[in-house]
Amino acid sequence: MSASAVSALSPKFPNVRLVPRPNQERGGANHGWLLTFHTFSFASYWDPRFNSFGSLRVINEDRVEPGEGFGTHGHREMEIFSYVVNGELEHKDSMGNLEILKRGDIQLTSAGTGIRHSEYNRNDKQQVHFLQIWAQPSKSNLTPKYFTRHFTDEEKTDKLITVVAPIGAKDVHEDREGSGPAPVQSAVSLKATILNPGKVVEHTFPAPSPDQAARKGYVHVIQTSGYNTGTSKGSRIRVNGGLELGEGDGSFAWGQEGDKLEIENIGSTPAEVLVFDIE
Repeated sequence: MSASAVSALSPKFPNVRLVPRPNQERGGANHGWLLTFHTFSFASYWDPRFNSFGSLRVINEDRVEPGEGFGTHGHREMEIFSYVVNGELEHKDSMGNLEILKRGDIQLTSAGTGIRHSEYNRNDKQQVHFLQIWAQPSKSNLTPKYFTRHFTDEEKTDKLITVVAPIGAKDVHEDREGSGPAPVQSAVSLKATILNPGKVVEHTFPAPSPDQAARKGYVHVIQTSGYNTGTSKGSRIRVNGGLELGEGDGSFAWGQEGDKLEIENIGSTPAEVLVFDIE
């Protein structure tokens, strides 16, 4: 991409590089019981251009039909978290955890040396819509752990709040439940907002790590108005005064310390947006 094309996508912050990931270009499948999108290579979808982004390995946007789910299966050496958009998601695992997750809940499993779990929609009437996110851990051979957090719509409305952050970061506590971001053993943070029309939020890039040329970011607009495999519809945002994204769209971002991702809702309905900060 030429320098002029880069600046056209981010005119307010021309040093920030943005590369869009349109909804219709994501991987995915309709399995009947499961409607799924894959931002990165996953299961039968493979694209060498999209295997990971820093420590961020998976962003799957899933919808599971009533009474269906993912049977018991194993994970190890991966940080796995779920962001529930709508419906109810039952999580059951080999650590003895059994919980029904609802809108606003964040569930994080640090798989470490190995766990087994299942995820089901036990509601017999309503589909469950959630994002399944995986990140590569910064340490290996960790003891498996389980965490949950809850963030209300009010907390996220017209504010960009941190819902997942690395252990040791500000306001991060290693309690199973509690306040503050869910603790992750990875160099990735997740922020969330529910942005009303005309409103603006900002993410400021921290300094890159010494071995990196730039700090990484990723923006994802959740498909809150319904399942759509085509060109994005519904709520709409503008990033840095240039790039426009609709529901299901995303964008890779690179910036230096102090650079910003300015997100403005230019549509007519609220937009639920996730912003990842990645070392």
